[in-house]
Amino acid sequence: MAQRILVTGGAGFVGTHLAISLKRDHPDANIIAFDNLKRRGSELALPRLRSAGVIFQHGDVRNPDDLATIGAVDLLIECSAEPSVHAGYGESPAYLVHTNLSGLFNCLEFLRRTGGDLLFLSTSRVYPIAPLRALPLQTVGARLCLNGAGPGWSECGIAETFPLSGSRSMYGATKLAAELLIEEYRALYGMRAIVNRCGVIAGPWQMGKVDQGFVVLWMARHLYGGALAYSGFGGLGHQVRDMLHVADLTEALSRQNARFSEFDGSVFNLGGGPERSVSLAELTGLCRDVTGQRIVISRDPETRPADIPYYVSDSRLVCEKLNWQPRHSLVSLLNDIHRWLVDERRLLEPILTG
Repeated sequence: MAQRILVTGGAGFVGTHLAISLKRDHPDANIIAFDNLKRRGSELALPRLRSAGVIFQHGDVRNPDDLATIGAVDLLIECSAEPSVHAGYGESPAYLVHTNLSGLFNCLEFLRRTGGDLLFLSTSRVYPIAPLRALPLQTVGARLCLNGAGPGWSECGIAETFPLSGSRSMYGATKLAAELLIEEYRALYGMRAIVNRCGVIAGPWQMGKVDQGFVVLWMARHLYGGALAYSGFGGLGHQVRDMLHVADLTEALSRQNARFSEFDGSVFNLGGGPERSVSLAELTGLCRDVTGQRIVISRDPETRPADIPYYVSDSRLVCEKLNWQPRHSLVSLLNDIHRWLVDERRLLEPILTG
């Protein structure tokens, strides 16, 4: 019998890629993309989903009645989220909490009543801010580097065993609380679930913003124009993240789905690792090389409460268990983004121009 898969946040960047790739690889499966279309640019996903044979259903994870109309599914991939790490600072966190935590609760209740497995996209921001800032970092060239090793960290990056005590932002807190709820539903109701703590995911069709999707934003501003700034930690642009192409993410999740019983209960760090890490200053140089455009980057030295100087995913566990490696290099990722920005300029420039 054909699998029935629900992708919440299915018109978002990751959700759309997942839904389309699942339909491509499993043409007999019923793939349903479920989204409230709140984020600007998400409406551009609808023709792509339709042409791929994915069913789109408008709805909101905050409303359990919307989920109830879907009917039973074999798998729910939870991609819906308010993804801004700065949400809740100086403003109400209500939408963040209701979407990320209450929404996940509604998904769990939906699965408890109807059956089905859960693939949950969590975040690297579950790791607390103060301990990450306290790591021994040194400046080498235009980036920060981590040397040595300690509990849950090494030159390979941050592992799943990194201590979780401390504040991590409201966004990170909602995701960690969601992970805890998932574990309770596994214990109480026998629900099967896999959790992935994703680092920076990037690729074509991401509507880049400063607080989420900054790789696309950086490339778009070089191509279309608009202001950019190195924010925090002195405004030097030396802070580092690792990047994972969305196509590599979808391949990893597809492998997990194919071997769900084996990985049920697992928590994985899922990212590009040290080989695909880059500082903002280095990213500027790479964007300049790809586009042939040079722009002035201003400096905003003030460090915001949720800013961290360094995060690189130690993904050795998931690579070993899945026999998986990211196939796209950092340069390949940036070339794919640039090609998309050029090909779809008419649609994207009004959204991504500063």
